[in-house]
Amino acid sequence: MECFVAFLKDETGATAIEYGLLAALISIAAIAAMTLVGTGLSTKLSSVAGSLN
Repeated sequence: MECFVAFLKDETGATAIEYGLLAALISIAAIAAMTLVGTGLSTKLSSVAGSLN
């Protein structure tokens, strides 16, 4: 029983999980931002290419 209680109180892996979740959230935000920038850049380059023809 003492081993089970010690297991429940053990928080050594909590920090690694928190860092993993934070990295995943930052990655999702970066992908979303790059997608928006890429779409806008593609539109702008298409406009420039069209005006050169």
